[in-house]
Amino acid sequence: MKKFFKIFGSILLLLIIGAVIYYFANNEPLPEGEKGKEADALAVKMFNAINHDAFENTEVITWSFRGTNFYTWYKENHRVEVSWDENKVILNTKQPENSEVFVKNKKVDNPEILQKAKNFFNNDSFWLVAPYKIFDAGTERRIVNHKGNEALLITYTSGGSTPGDSYLWILDDNYMPTSFKMWTSIIPMGGVSATWSDWKNTESGIILPKSHTLSLFGMQIPMGTVKAYNPDANALANKVLKAIHHDAYQETQFLEWSFGGKRSFKWDKENNIADVSWESFRVNLHTRELDKSTVFFDGEKQEITDEEIIKRAWDIFNNDSFWLVAPHKLFDENVIRTVQKVDGKDALFVKYMSGGSTPGDSYLWNLDSIYIPKSYKMYVPSMKMNGVSATWEDWITTESGTLLPTNHTFGNGGKLSMGEVKGYN
Repeated sequence: MKKFFKIFGSILLLLIIGAVIYYFANNEPLPEGEKGKEADALAVKMFNAINHDAFENTEVITWSFRGTNFYTWYKENHRVEVSWDENKVILNTKQPENSEVFVKNKKVDNPEILQKAKNFFNNDSFWLVAPYKIFDAGTERRIVNHKGNEALLITYTSGGSTPGDSYLWILDDNYMPTSFKMWTSIIPMGGVSATWSDWKNTESGIILPKSHTLSLFGMQIPMGTVKAYNPDANALANKVLKAIHHDAYQETQFLEWSFGGKRSFKWDKENNIADVSWESFRVNLHTRELDKSTVFFDGEKQEITDEEIIKRAWDIFNNDSFWLVAPHKLFDENVIRTVQKVDGKDALFVKYMSGGSTPGDSYLWNLDSIYIPKSYKMYVPSMKMNGVSATWEDWITTESGTLLPTNHTFGNGGKLSMGEVKGYN
């Protein structure tokens, strides 16, 4: 027995010595940094990279933490469903005293479980949305030189479960977070790092991590099935599509229209081919395979295809078709939908993150009483449009059964006619 304790004591001593060596070899002091405008400017660049505006408007976020704690966060309503083991808490983040606690689906009065849910949410949500919290109340921002590059040091002087914690965000060339280093009360060693690189683009437009890897023994933190979406905005968008008979639009094969009397179109939507005509040019534009397009000048087919003319036709088609069918594109890929109030009524804010000629453009749709668009405001940075308004008027029901606009009026009184609009099969 004495021999056993001697061997055990030796192993324990070696482990302690190893832990001490590891600690002193890897422990880092909290870096010094400069507060002020430069630090805030770097934080804003990080905000823009992660699309913070979309986070502010996100309605629902779901995830789990290490496969044990599960969350549905109704962010705008300040309510979170937190569940683990046989416990479920409907946590009111604004007024915790109004929260509800359930054990085995039975409502109970249990302050300990409620406090545990609050602590779980504070910790586990931080691992999901920490980059969006760098301007929270009680935060201090400092700019730090880290290996020759600018990094952002955030200190939480209040809030959460462990105020006083600091995090050094390491950013890439586009100001996206790739990792952070931690100086926290629950980890005795300073400078432990965690990856922030396994990102997911969500439906609501925000970017969220699916997992993290810690430098401390390679520990993994999976975030489960991460989702962020806007059900109220989706419901409003579906009302618009129903009002303009979008089902019929999807089945429509041919669309014809003109643009301000200057350009004319015949679009074989089913086969992704559009005849685009302006001045002396006509381009048979293959919208999905531009290299198959052909150019006609004064009615003569050009044997050598002019790529610049193809590109011009493509840009014209993108712009001019949008003025005809934009309301039918509310659920295109990489479109972010949110609800905004305009004069006390719900309006639909739509941002196109990809596609078209100028991705990143946004439009605020105002709707009539039956959800047909009557106007929008345009936010197009490339054209320096910041809230330019235009009506969507004189809607017609086409032969194919869908609704399309035939005229627009701009805020300055200018008119834009779509000519003789047709939709048929």
